[in-house]
Amino acid sequence: MWRSFLRAHARIVRHLETELVAEQSLSLASYDVLVQLAEAPGRRMRMTELADAVLLSRSGVTRLVDRLERTGLVSRERADGDGRGVVAVLTQTGLDRLRSASGVHLAGVVRHFVEALDETAIAAFGRTCEQLAAASPPLPEGP
Repeated sequence: MWRSFLRAHARIVRHLETELVAEQSLSLASYDVLVQLAEAPGRRMRMTELADAVLLSRSGVTRLVDRLERTGLVSRERADGDGRGVVAVLTQTGLDRLRSASGVHLAGVVRHFVEALDETAIAAFGRTCEQLAAASPPLPEGP
Protein backbone atom coordinates (compact mmCIF):
# COMPACT_ATOMS: atom_id res chain seq x y z
CA MET A 1 0.00 0.00 0.00
CA TRP A 2 2.77 2.47 0.94
CA ARG A 3 4.65 1.89 -2.32
CA SER A 4 1.45 2.24 -4.32
CA PHE A 5 0.79 5.57 -2.64
CA LEU A 6 4.33 6.77 -3.40
CA ARG A 7 4.06 5.65 -7.03
CA ALA A 8 0.68 7.35 -7.47
CA HIS A 9 1.92 10.55 -5.82
CA ALA A 10 5.08 10.64 -7.95
CA ARG A 11 3.16 10.08 -11.19
CA ILE A 12 0.52 12.68 -10.46
CA VAL A 13 3.08 15.26 -9.36
CA ARG A 14 5.20 14.53 -12.44
CA HIS A 15 2.17 15.08 -14.70
CA LEU A 16 1.21 18.32 -12.93
CA GLU A 17 4.81 19.60 -13.08
CA THR A 18 5.20 18.71 -16.76
CA GLU A 19 1.94 20.45 -17.70
CA LEU A 20 2.73 23.61 -15.73
CA VAL A 21 6.21 23.87 -17.19
CA ALA A 22 5.02 23.16 -20.74
CA GLU A 23 2.06 25.53 -20.69
CA GLN A 24 3.15 28.21 -18.22
CA SER A 25 6.96 27.86 -17.85
CA LEU A 26 6.32 27.58 -14.12
CA SER A 27 7.47 24.78 -11.81
CA LEU A 28 5.09 23.17 -9.37
CA ALA A 29 7.21 24.47 -6.46
CA SER A 30 6.98 28.02 -7.85
CA TYR A 31 3.23 27.63 -8.28
CA ASP A 32 2.99 26.48 -4.65
CA VAL A 33 4.90 29.55 -3.44
CA LEU A 34 2.59 31.84 -5.42
CA VAL A 35 -0.49 30.08 -3.99
CA GLN A 36 0.81 30.34 -0.41
CA LEU A 37 1.51 34.05 -0.83
CA ALA A 38 -1.84 34.71 -2.53
CA GLU A 39 -3.66 33.12 0.42
CA ALA A 40 -1.58 34.87 3.10
CA PRO A 41 -2.77 38.08 4.79
CA GLY A 42 -1.54 41.02 2.75
CA ARG A 43 -0.16 38.52 0.22
CA ARG A 44 3.03 38.34 2.29
CA MET A 45 4.78 35.75 4.45
CA ARG A 46 7.97 35.55 6.44
CA MET A 47 10.49 33.46 4.58
CA THR A 48 10.63 30.92 7.44
CA GLU A 49 6.84 30.51 7.38
CA LEU A 50 6.90 30.19 3.60
CA ALA A 51 9.54 27.46 3.81
CA ASP A 52 7.35 25.55 6.27
CA ALA A 53 4.25 26.01 4.12
CA VAL A 54 5.84 24.68 0.93
CA LEU A 55 7.89 22.01 2.71
CA LEU A 56 11.27 23.31 1.58
CA SER A 57 14.38 24.05 3.57
CA ARG A 58 15.13 27.70 4.30
CA SER A 59 17.92 27.67 1.74
CA GLY A 60 15.65 25.97 -0.80
CA VAL A 61 12.91 28.56 -0.43
CA THR A 62 15.51 31.35 -0.56
CA ARG A 63 16.80 30.08 -3.92
CA LEU A 64 13.26 29.66 -5.25
CA VAL A 65 12.22 33.15 -4.13
CA ASP A 66 15.42 34.51 -5.72
CA ARG A 67 14.27 33.09 -9.07
CA LEU A 68 10.71 34.37 -8.62
CA GLU A 69 12.03 37.79 -7.65
CA ARG A 70 14.20 37.97 -10.79
CA THR A 71 11.08 37.38 -12.92
CA GLY A 72 9.05 39.99 -11.02
CA LEU A 73 6.56 37.54 -9.49
CA VAL A 74 7.67 38.10 -5.89
CA SER A 75 9.50 40.84 -4.02
CA ARG A 76 11.23 40.85 -0.65
CA GLU A 77 10.87 43.35 2.14
CA ARG A 78 12.10 43.70 5.69
CA ALA A 79 9.63 42.44 8.27
CA ASP A 80 7.93 45.21 10.26
CA GLY A 81 9.48 45.58 13.70
CA ASP A 82 12.20 43.00 13.02
CA GLY A 83 15.41 44.23 11.45
CA ARG A 84 16.55 40.71 10.59
CA GLY A 85 13.28 39.24 9.34
CA VAL A 86 12.45 39.13 5.65
CA VAL A 87 9.04 38.66 4.06
CA ALA A 88 8.22 37.50 0.56
CA VAL A 89 5.49 39.55 -1.10
CA LEU A 90 3.40 38.51 -4.08
CA THR A 91 3.52 41.19 -6.76
CA GLN A 92 0.62 42.05 -9.06
CA THR A 93 2.55 40.35 -11.85
CA GLY A 94 2.84 37.26 -9.65
CA LEU A 95 -0.87 37.28 -8.89
CA ASP A 96 -1.69 37.60 -12.59
CA ARG A 97 0.68 34.73 -13.40
CA LEU A 98 -0.89 32.59 -10.67
CA ARG A 99 -4.35 33.23 -12.07
CA SER A 100 -3.16 32.17 -15.52
CA ALA A 101 -1.39 29.05 -14.23
CA SER A 102 -4.29 28.00 -11.98
CA GLY A 103 -6.41 26.91 -14.91
CA VAL A 104 -3.69 24.56 -16.13
CA HIS A 105 -2.97 23.22 -12.64
CA LEU A 106 -6.58 22.67 -11.59
CA ALA A 107 -7.45 21.00 -14.89
CA GLY A 108 -4.52 18.65 -14.27
CA VAL A 109 -5.71 17.90 -10.73
CA VAL A 110 -9.12 16.99 -12.10
CA ARG A 111 -7.70 14.90 -14.93
CA HIS A 112 -5.03 13.02 -12.96
CA PHE A 113 -6.70 12.73 -9.55
CA VAL A 114 -10.40 13.54 -9.32
CA GLU A 115 -11.48 11.68 -12.45
CA ALA A 116 -9.57 8.56 -11.34
CA LEU A 117 -11.66 8.18 -8.17
CA ASP A 118 -15.36 8.04 -7.36
CA GLU A 119 -16.94 10.36 -4.76
CA THR A 120 -16.73 7.77 -1.99
CA ALA A 121 -13.02 7.17 -2.61
CA ILE A 122 -12.30 10.92 -2.72
CA ALA A 123 -14.12 11.50 0.58
CA ALA A 124 -12.31 8.58 2.24
CA PHE A 125 -8.95 9.73 0.88
CA GLY A 126 -9.60 13.26 2.18
CA ARG A 127 -10.39 11.95 5.66
CA THR A 128 -7.30 9.75 5.59
CA CYS A 129 -5.05 12.65 4.59
CA GLU A 130 -6.52 14.88 7.32
CA GLN A 131 -5.95 12.12 9.88
CA LEU A 132 -2.35 11.61 8.74
CA ALA A 133 -1.63 15.35 8.79
CA ALA A 134 -3.08 15.71 12.28
CA ALA A 135 -1.07 12.75 13.60
CA SER A 136 2.24 13.86 12.13
CA PRO A 137 4.40 16.19 14.27
CA PRO A 138 5.78 19.38 12.72
CA LEU A 139 8.99 19.03 10.76
CA PRO A 140 12.19 20.01 12.61
CA GLU A 141 13.97 23.21 11.66
CA GLY A 142 16.52 22.65 8.91
CA PRO A 143 20.02 24.11 8.65
